[in-house]
Amino acid sequence: MKYIADLHIHSYYSRATSAEMTLEGVWRWAQLKGISVIGTGDFTHPGWFKEITEKLEPDESGFLRLINPAQTHQIPEKCKLSINFVLTSEISCIYSKKNAKTRKIHCIVIAPDVASAAKINLTLSKIGNLKSDGRPILGIDAKELLRIVLEVSDRALFVPAHAWTPHFSVFGAASGFDSLEECFEELTPHIHAIETGLSSDPPMNWRLSLLDNITLISNSDAHSPIKIGREANIFDTALTYDEMLKAIKTKKGFLGTIEFFPEEGKYHFDGHRLCGICLSPKETIRYGYICPKCKKKLTIGVMHRVLALADRENGLKPNGAVDFKSIIPLNEIIAEVLNSNPTSKKVINEYYKMLTLLGNEFEILLEVPVEEIAITCGEKMAEAIKRMRHNNIHISPGYDGEYGKVRIFEDKNINKLNHINGQLSLF
Repeated sequence: MKYIADLHIHSYYSRATSAEMTLEGVWRWAQLKGISVIGTGDFTHPGWFKEITEKLEPDESGFLRLINPAQTHQIPEKCKLSINFVLTSEISCIYSKKNAKTRKIHCIVIAPDVASAAKINLTLSKIGNLKSDGRPILGIDAKELLRIVLEVSDRALFVPAHAWTPHFSVFGAASGFDSLEECFEELTPHIHAIETGLSSDPPMNWRLSLLDNITLISNSDAHSPIKIGREANIFDTALTYDEMLKAIKTKKGFLGTIEFFPEEGKYHFDGHRLCGICLSPKETIRYGYICPKCKKKLTIGVMHRVLALADRENGLKPNGAVDFKSIIPLNEIIAEVLNSNPTSKKVINEYYKMLTLLGNEFEILLEVPVEEIAITCGEKMAEAIKRMRHNNIHISPGYDGEYGKVRIFEDKNINKLNHINGQLSLF
């Protein structure tokens, strides 16, 4: 069967995370979004793991289900789904044993069952403090973390998280590596997937032949409920843990991803947020990697880093590469149509109205005919979603921790999307 999965979120035990990121809250919002499989996030945290074992129960699929679902009247009838949880956690590895350089690598661990997660937690508790944060910081080589996971279960999955983010990723400009082999050495064959992150998309990753055999997955890394599903994965398999795992490892049954427009990601371009400086890779090179305003080092973004490691021209799609669809979150589209804030009461009311009339968010963004949207929600809303589907939008790229600014209806002061990626060349 065809279904959507978001395999990287956080609980309210993680720093800077909404108190609404409870199991009940995630269960509810997964349905509003149209997500059938959702990660638990943060299973390494003792408090959250206790809640997982008390509130979720395994079934024959290998997934977990909420034992006592919340009041279903809060969920529009057209959005109701059976929600399957899978045990996931993000771990921050910070170490300085590789080539005399400090490495900061974030990794996603997906466990096949509660017993395996408990074994991973027991081992990691001897290395660092798992109580300090839902995403613990451990002084351990990412390769050694991979070894620990493999020793617990061959049905577990280890994925480098948001692989291009400058400061905390396997390919990051500030603390990463130039290849998976440099990071994971002889254990590299056990890396079957990477998470591309919000600031890159599949075509950017296709430019590296070293990733041809790697499955490119996308997840929301959500810290609040409304962010769930801003990126996700599309499968067509039996709805079981083992079939989902097999699809990620082999790409058979993995149909592709739902993507943030990468320009909207907060590390897409280079720059210096404090000075308001946003630069393309060419401009950064021209300025000698120094902020032209304050003369401090620039933060090198994802596009620059991809171009530095790329061995292909832009536009080539490798054999076996799967498709993807780029979206703008529905509340952001509504906010522009209504000229309001994405979290305002007016926008949220319209959001629930659309879900009640048309179905879950992914159905509205990707499937509902624009003619039906026009009849139920107005011509401008229909036009906005039509433009998004055709990539006819305008984005001022994100940089140095600042999200990009998206406009659907033309603003002559904002660069048109098609003018950003296609014309860049580092050298």
